[in-house]
Amino acid sequence: MTRQEFIRKLQEALNGKLDAATIQDHLKFYDDYIIEEMRKGKSEQEVLELLGDPWAIAKTIVDASDGTDEEVVYENRSPFNNSYNQTTQAQNSYTGYGQKDEYGTEHSYGSYHEFRLDTWWKKALLILAVVFVVVVVVSVITGIISFLAPVLVPLLIIMIVIRLIGGNRRY
Repeated sequence: MTRQEFIRKLQEALNGKLDAATIQDHLKFYDDYIIEEMRKGKSEQEVLELLGDPWAIAKTIVDASDGTDEEVVYENRSPFNNSYNQTTQAQNSYTGYGQKDEYGTEHSYGSYHEFRLDTWWKKALLILAVVFVVVVVVSVITGIISFLAPVLVPLLIIMIVIRLIGGNRRY
């Protein structure tokens, strides 16, 4: 299979399931990815084998786009551990490598993640995490105080007694 065949099959699999602009974005991403990997020295066939079946990729894209979170956008095989790498689309946090095309659109080959508080369970999870952190911090501070109190309280009492007995003498 060639790069053009891969892109054509991906387009066929996506047609009718996503809007035209989204399909073009995905096609451009994979076309750019294949070209970039070939620039790094891999053959076209190697890159296409690493990506896998365009129909499976299309199914992943469609499945991800009809969810409420719309986090997972691209999924491809990693050449290192033969597992799936997920590239998520976001505007807030970005890590990875990318390049801009002539329109200024960023196409990344790294990873993105955006955490949105758009569902009740995410809000509840965030509140639970904040409460957990506060409880842990209070527990640690209480533990430190209870550990040091047997030493610090007598020391503080001795210092106060010395000040009272010593008065306001200046040397």
